[in-house]
Amino acid sequence: MIASIDQHRSEIERLCRESRVRRLDLFGSATSTDKFNPATSDLDFIVEFSDTSTGLARRYLALAEGLESLFARKVDLLTERSIRNPIFRAEIEATRRRLYEQSSEQAPV
Repeated sequence: MIASIDQHRSEIERLCRESRVRRLDLFGSATSTDKFNPATSDLDFIVEFSDTSTGLARRYLALAEGLESLFARKVDLLTERSIRNPIFRAEIEATRRRLYEQSSEQAPV
């Protein structure tokens, strides 16, 4: 995993808590220092929200913008439901790394 991900772990966790994220995973070139190009690579994330009943679009955009601001680069933010192609899903699963998972103490009431 690229160093800037680990360096910003606490900020990632804060963004996830603020956006009521259940789980956030990184995938793609940023999971490997060999494949990541600091000049051109974007960051690819998969998000699962803990509560999808209210303000989902606002929280999705806030998280995407927060991650782009934090890393000063383009971010692709996918949801599990948006990944329908089995070949693409297999490529994701080959590099997928968990960055954040909501603890039971953080679960919304």
